[in-house]
Amino acid sequence: MYKEQHQRLPIEIKSKKELDLMRAAGKIVAEVLADMQQNAKAGVSTGDLERRARAILEKYGAQSPFLGYPNVDDKGPAFPGWICASLNEEIVHGIPRNKRILKEGDLLKIDVGAYYGGFIGDSAWTFAIGQVSAKAQHLMQVTEASLYEGIAQVQSNKRLWDVIAAVQQKVESNGLTVIREYQGHGVGRQMHEEPSIPNFLDKEFDKRPMNIALKPGMTIALEPMVVTGKWDTKVLGDKWTVITKDRGLAAHYEHTVAVTENGPEILTLWK
Repeated sequence: MYKEQHQRLPIEIKSKKELDLMRAAGKIVAEVLADMQQNAKAGVSTGDLERRARAILEKYGAQSPFLGYPNVDDKGPAFPGWICASLNEEIVHGIPRNKRILKEGDLLKIDVGAYYGGFIGDSAWTFAIGQVSAKAQHLMQVTEASLYEGIAQVQSNKRLWDVIAAVQQKVESNGLTVIREYQGHGVGRQMHEEPSIPNFLDKEFDKRPMNIALKPGMTIALEPMVVTGKWDTKVLGDKWTVITKDRGLAAHYEHTVAVTENGPEILTLWK
């Protein structure tokens, strides 16, 4: 739920106690995604999956930071779901619906957040529904690999553009495209904190805001959104669901990651 914006606020450094709370939130998110993997099958609706996710969040006394999230342009409705559930050419922000039934060959993106103990865990995963095409398999494999390539660069001796470049290189060297209008972000007390984290750098892009030294205690949601065609996007009439203009397939993977003295720590790890 994030479009590119310019850096405005200082990047928050979390204390040990605050990181412990983020770990707890991340574990709840991880449990939801593990449940989604088990239950996202042909014949199930995205509304069914939302109810399962809600039950897990409520079991821990956690809330969804997505539910009621204001629309980016303030002209549309607040987000009505506990999770995002996006299919095939839908990239992000799909609204769960009882009438949206999963079919064999679908590519399902589930984005989950948990607000717990005053802090947020945020993660997304792409699931194959039954047997999917070779193109879809390639898209999933490369996008997931690009996430981990980026995470490997989350080191206290690196800069943010090292993370971004690693994601972009993995994606583009495999013939795929990163989405440019939506991106990752800092996360912690708020769903969207500084810094903004695009998944691309090029000569037309001002890289100066990405010249950020990573420091222990920073927490970021790294989330490559990758497509088989062009990166141009369109928002549907519900004012939330983002699709590829050319209807190319999309994949989305995300983890909340902390910078530590010993390298990256994935706070939402589930598999």
